[in-house]
Amino acid sequence: MSGPSGRIDAVLVCGGQWHDFDYARLQLLSALADYEHVRTRVFENYDCLEAIDSADLLITYTCNVVPDVGQQQALIDFVGRGGRWLALHGTNAAIEPTAPGSPSKYVTPRSMGDLPAVIGSQFLGHPPIAPYLVEITDPDHPFVADVEPFEVTDELYISELHPPIQVLAHTRFVGASTGFEEGHTSVDEPRPVLYLKDHGDGTVCYFTLGHCRGRFDVQDLGIDDLGKVDRGSWVVPQFDTILARCLEWAITGLISPEPA
Repeated sequence: MSGPSGRIDAVLVCGGQWHDFDYARLQLLSALADYEHVRTRVFENYDCLEAIDSADLLITYTCNVVPDVGQQQALIDFVGRGGRWLALHGTNAAIEPTAPGSPSKYVTPRSMGDLPAVIGSQFLGHPPIAPYLVEITDPDHPFVADVEPFEVTDELYISELHPPIQVLAHTRFVGASTGFEEGHTSVDEPRPVLYLKDHGDGTVCYFTLGHCRGRFDVQDLGIDDLGKVDRGSWVVPQFDTILARCLEWAITGLISPEPA
């Protein structure tokens, strides 16, 4: 898929609500800069169909950025033709406020058409941010080889899954996704944190970790200044190791993991 000179064209979509997208964008572009043959175009949403159509790889770090019908099809076509899509954190989220008087604050409407079936999941809710353990599901896979279970303080995603997916890392949770209409769990079963989903000739790699938030990122919720900065999993060495391997795969289609 690369050009005759070996150049790789990447598209990074990074934007949305309630997160520090400046920080995430900087981290991802800094990592991509280590690959001198990669040229990256950056957008805040999916209104970039020409770029996606010509891209070799797609990286998304969004929250509540819902593609319209045409954009949904462009993303489906990108994967189907052999594209590699590294979908991070809230890429699978569509969130709307509930009606006045509702016991919950947010609903997660099924407004992304057939796209969740291609990326393998759709966000339903998450419990309050707290430490949790990430366990390795497939220790022989190069994305997670030699990575021991590790703790993160991040958003723990409860999602509607669209199998088959190849789960590489997971966590466990039983309880309520406070504030959300859905995402409440009573069954203790693995919750995917990192997985692969094939579609057509391409593959989506979904990594749910990566929450980050600055002091001024939730002003639309009536909080002018949170008074703190939250870097979530970005400061966890195991997250950095796995993300680097996922990026290498997205760029090259191959992975030769460095020791964890």
